[in-house]
Amino acid sequence: MTILISFVAILQSLSISLGVGSSTLAIVNFFVAIADGKIDETERKMMGIVYIALRVAMVAILVTTLGLMALEFLYQGAVSLTPFDIAQLFVLCVLFINATLMTLRLMPSTFGPALQAGSWYTLGALMALRLQGITDFTFVQFFMAYVTWLVLAVGIVNGIMSVLKKRK
Repeated sequence: MTILISFVAILQSLSISLGVGSSTLAIVNFFVAIADGKIDETERKMMGIVYIALRVAMVAILVTTLGLMALEFLYQGAVSLTPFDIAQLFVLCVLFINATLMTLRLMPSTFGPALQAGSWYTLGALMALRLQGITDFTFVQFFMAYVTWLVLAVGIVNGIMSVLKKRK
């Protein structure tokens, strides 16, 4: 059972890494694409490939996270969600909801890309914290840090977009 749990945990880490890397490429592609005021066909194709990688990462993270919870349930008889687990699930929910809203064009570009990138980096940071054994925070502490980080991410992304739009 330990080998299976380790395998699924490794797949989860790899999926988060794929998501963080793809998110970085997505936001950079987005900046490049809007810099000239229009998204041409080549830019659209490149962004489409990156979005596929992001979707694969999201599905893989969801499957591995639910798999780890199921294995914990089978192994221990009950799933005891810690604030760390709840934080991770919360960020996953934000990623899925925001991605859906962006796909449906219901999320404005003022918030969507920053929310997505900020959430991916949060998942990456959570995995780094887990590796360091720093998982004893409360959900309220996490939520305050997450919201602060997202406000900063919105400011950074919109600042870069503003500079790029002024250049053209």
